[in-house]
Amino acid sequence: MLSAEIKSKIDKLWNNFWSGGISNPLTVIEQISYLLFIKRLDDIDNANEKRANRIGRSYNSMFSDELMKWSEFKHLDVNEMFDVVSQKVFPFIKNMGGEESSFTAEMKDAVFMIPKPSLLQESVRLIDGINMDDVDTKGDLYEYLLSKLSTSGVNGQFRTPRHIIRMMVELMDPSSEDKICDPACGTAGFLINALEYILEKYTKPESIFTDEEGNLQNRIGDMMSNEEWDHFRTEMFYGFDFDPSMVRIASMNLMLHSIDNPNVRQMDTMSKAYEEENKYTLVLANPPFKGSIDAGDINPSLTKGAKTTKTELLFMKLINRILDLGGRCAVIVPDGVLFGSTKAHKDIRQSLVEENALEGVISMPSGVFKPYAGVSTAILLFTKGGETNKVWFYDMQSDGYSLDDKRNKLDNNGDIPDIIEKWRAIKKDNTLEPVKEDKWFWVKKEEIAKSGYDLSINKYKKIEYEEVVYDEPSVILGRIESLEEEITQGLKDLKGMLEV
Repeated sequence: MLSAEIKSKIDKLWNNFWSGGISNPLTVIEQISYLLFIKRLDDIDNANEKRANRIGRSYNSMFSDELMKWSEFKHLDVNEMFDVVSQKVFPFIKNMGGEESSFTAEMKDAVFMIPKPSLLQESVRLIDGINMDDVDTKGDLYEYLLSKLSTSGVNGQFRTPRHIIRMMVELMDPSSEDKICDPACGTAGFLINALEYILEKYTKPESIFTDEEGNLQNRIGDMMSNEEWDHFRTEMFYGFDFDPSMVRIASMNLMLHSIDNPNVRQMDTMSKAYEEENKYTLVLANPPFKGSIDAGDINPSLTKGAKTTKTELLFMKLINRILDLGGRCAVIVPDGVLFGSTKAHKDIRQSLVEENALEGVISMPSGVFKPYAGVSTAILLFTKGGETNKVWFYDMQSDGYSLDDKRNKLDNNGDIPDIIEKWRAIKKDNTLEPVKEDKWFWVKKEEIAKSGYDLSINKYKKIEYEEVVYDEPSVILGRIESLEEEITQGLKDLKGMLEV
């Protein structure tokens, strides 16, 4: 969680942009992201130079001019700083991926919109006081920025809490061989978490160390081969989003995590222009809820069978199309997908159960997406192809945060550690059965089919009623008579007091 001091700096930074004439919240976030990116590039460049010096190797800075480094231009006169950043640094970051890179292609329309030198100087001063070495701080900072989007929640676009993302990544357990996609990637939260998980997974325990700044370095990936590293940097992570600002932020986010040429593109993945199929081994996603698109622009492959314009249903069809046979998926859906009565809803669920291996349904409490929305959601876990025999249902009652608009951290992590532990256990041995205290249970495929492929947890959750033993009627009547006598006597005593 961000400290009150960092939040205060971000609030001040936000207000400075607002008063400086930039009123579009997404534009503010994009401009702040450019500055954060520039600062992190300098941090990375300095760290690489230290590492090279430590092992006695020469080092060539990524910056052609020393003044382009954050640590240098932050000391310049206000007008000189503005000229250096706007005329040298910003053009450099727009083209740093090279002419053929998708990063450069997506950055071509990026514009430096900070209108005056004084706003840039104050922004640099505030950002310079934020330690960006800590990965969690970076993630929390982006979340806090995104929480300020006044338009957040429109068309179902709201950020996914990072602890939910991390849980989904741990459940899917990505490997160095995977090809991972988020077809509605936003700022690339799922891809970044998958990237970090893989690096941790392939880091030798003896390689973990604490650096000079006191930060734990446990994401080195020194167990990966050269071929695996090449795949990791070039062909493992793919993201798509229809919003160009989000694509630019996602691209910068991935570049800061050692992906030199991010495969992130501006694309409406439900449109006719997007034709990929049978490509990815893992999809992690939180598609837009409650949205709809122009029926004329929907890819024909998504309208086969029951037609719909609901984005949450179209994305389910899309995910199934882009997954390779045997590919896995963890996707967040609104509860309506689980029990909706339209033909499109039923067809989606039937396809999940009959044509794929639906493995798990995790019901989440309605407060998970507050303050944006109180919609109840679930996570579907499935493998493309295969056969569904029985489905693992888990009733998450707490995600470790309060379920009101404040979403304060609780003293524990809620049900998430138990979900991960029990999922791993049943993946090793699917003959395991729950005990009385467990919040999970199995439902056989035949029972789901008989229920019209309803996947809502309350359809199958067994409610145990405690037997209440009442006294005999004669005993109850005796108590009533005794109570009545007490009331009568009390009235007599009160009347006597009034007559005195």
